[in-house]
Amino acid sequence: MTDTLNALIADHAADAPAIGGLDRPWLTYDALRGLGVKTAAALHGAGIGRGDRVAIVLANGPEMATAFVTIAQAATTAPLNPAYKQDEYEFYLEDLKAKAIVLADGDTGPAHAAAKTLGIPILRLTTGAERPAGDFDLAAEEKIAGTPDTSLPGAGDVALILHTSGTTSRPKIVPLLQSNLAASARNIGAALALTPEDRCLNVMPLFHIHGLIAAISSSLAAGGSIWCAPGFDAIRFFGWLTTADPTWYTAVPTMHQTILARAGRNKEVIEKSRLRLLRSSSASLPPQVMTALTETFDAPVIESYGMTEACHQMTSNPMPPRAQKPGSVGVPAGPEVRIAHETENRLLGDHDLGEVSISGPNVTPGYESNPDANLKNFFEADGKRWFRTGDQGTFDEDGYLNLTGRLKEIINRGGEKVSPLEVDAVLMDHPAVTQVVTFAMPHPKLGEEVAAACVLKEGEDASESDIRAFAAEKLAAFKVPRKVVILDEIPKGATGKLQRIGLAEKLGLAGEKGTGDAA
Repeated sequence: MTDTLNALIADHAADAPAIGGLDRPWLTYDALRGLGVKTAAALHGAGIGRGDRVAIVLANGPEMATAFVTIAQAATTAPLNPAYKQDEYEFYLEDLKAKAIVLADGDTGPAHAAAKTLGIPILRLTTGAERPAGDFDLAAEEKIAGTPDTSLPGAGDVALILHTSGTTSRPKIVPLLQSNLAASARNIGAALALTPEDRCLNVMPLFHIHGLIAAISSSLAAGGSIWCAPGFDAIRFFGWLTTADPTWYTAVPTMHQTILARAGRNKEVIEKSRLRLLRSSSASLPPQVMTALTETFDAPVIESYGMTEACHQMTSNPMPPRAQKPGSVGVPAGPEVRIAHETENRLLGDHDLGEVSISGPNVTPGYESNPDANLKNFFEADGKRWFRTGDQGTFDEDGYLNLTGRLKEIINRGGEKVSPLEVDAVLMDHPAVTQVVTFAMPHPKLGEEVAAACVLKEGEDASESDIRAFAAEKLAAFKVPRKVVILDEIPKGATGKLQRIGLAEKLGLAGEKGTGDAA
């Protein structure tokens, strides 16, 4: 069974470091394999086995990483955001049909309360500061009735269950198979040319596909090591560069921008680091930020394009000597990537503009218990099953994919379509702007109007009219933001992504009345 999480870690050097953490000894591959055996025994002893769903609610860090890796070798994992409230936990635990929940020893917070309310058995995870990073014991508060299936999960078993990030509708359940995880981990390793000598500094939350697959699983598949930070902290990041000694890290664009803002006062640390690449994914990286990161760290910035349904990675900018193109999400990096008609179930030419669609071994078999969503998002063409990503894009003459935005985020201004990413790129060129997100604002006559939220660079000053005038010099009149809101910080989602949908409501602009065409 080469297409399983268990197989990914089976053959690496016994004494090679696998998992690290703050002020902790390294956990070796031999110890990680032993932890997998011990965890499976604990699960089986508690009445949990192959196919049973185990929710995991742990703080970011090495134990969250190893809990995911080891539990997935015996059962089905369902990591949940530690910041949820009790009613959110109750929804997700019921929706997932969780058979048990893993909580840190002593955790009596909202997840504990939800589990007690629903009668879901609790598995307590204990560790200690003197133990290797990620090493833990697992014990059930009570045994679960029934006889568990103690056989090893195969390639076709579900290893990981995540929800899509719902905006206005109920989030969908995405089951990811052992084979999906194995394929995606190897795809990312190939795209980044990872080897056992590589070490990832993980700052991504480990309830999210980006951290679980891009940082943890791809590193383990390559026999490399991961130093797990206790969450993202821009102030501590440069200290971690020294402590962890990574060769790469992966993050969302907002994290990269925060790191850049502090890079000037940490030049010596950067110069001494052995970073050979920086990876960005989960949202579009502004070209200006990609260029600044490359110059600051003297290393290539590999922007990749991923989503949950693809078990993360779909395309990636290639490593040198091939070019990393600012504004592009790169070339296909695992699955087959094609452009499809947005409303008809057929593929278009690569240079046509349409919906990005994918097919390959890393793609989920389909949403759980949601035939309508599967009918809408999957189709057959050219003898293959294709998944519609919901993103609009086209390939350039070199085979690099350029996205124009989420189809549901494209602003429809009286029939004129505006790509928020295009407006973002222009506003980011303003000398006073450090961060921007363009979004749709309701308009009584046009339906939608263009709006933008901006954060200014420290010590810089610019007014709404300054920024609109700057945009008017570079954009057609209908693309110029009618409204520019200057903020200290733009609202972000749980994983640090800027969110366009719903931003007008969050900023109190949903009821604004437009009075005419934007200048």
